[in-house]
Amino acid sequence: MKTFILASASPARRKLLQSAGIEPRVIVSGVDEAAVEAAGSGPGLPGTLAELKARAVADALPPDLAGSLVLGCDSMLSLDGEVLGKPADAADAVARWKAMRGRAGVLLTGHCLIDTGTGNNTAKTVETVVHFAEPDDEEVAAYVATGEPLHVAGAFTIDGLGGVFVERIEGDHGNVVGLSLPTLRTLMAILGVRLSDYWAGRIEP
Repeated sequence: MKTFILASASPARRKLLQSAGIEPRVIVSGVDEAAVEAAGSGPGLPGTLAELKARAVADALPPDLAGSLVLGCDSMLSLDGEVLGKPADAADAVARWKAMRGRAGVLLTGHCLIDTGTGNNTAKTVETVVHFAEPDDEEVAAYVATGEPLHVAGAFTIDGLGGVFVERIEGDHGNVVGLSLPTLRTLMAILGVRLSDYWAGRIEP
């Protein structure tokens, strides 16, 4: 069975993979996301960053990891035609929340999977519509003060404190967390790998 490598430091993505029966090796890509974002924008940006992350890790694998599967992901929020990554600072996070509250945005997550054994790769960007509640100014300030929104795409999480401000979604919940598991299964199948093969030997607790 091929070693599965996650080219991301995101604990949320790792947890999602573990929930699907995959215990990934984590190797952070080192791609300068801010520089890439500064050079371009638009709905294709998450896919571009996902591929850059996956390729950076795939191209630098040591010999003992040759033939591994490498997954790169990147998430951003599209609001008013602008694609937003992580906020620059606390003031930016507050401004974003004041613009987002009571409205809906589209969470975009790019996925890129590379089979380093064959050199084949496949990719897909998944969209999920997120409907936000209307936190007042004090709630927004309290949320930003926790620091959570400063480190995540769109300045919110659905699986953390920010979940209280998400009224509903249209689409894949995991995609909002950072990784669409049904999409991953499809991408693996395209490369000739069954996700369910990673369940072999697992014992029901």
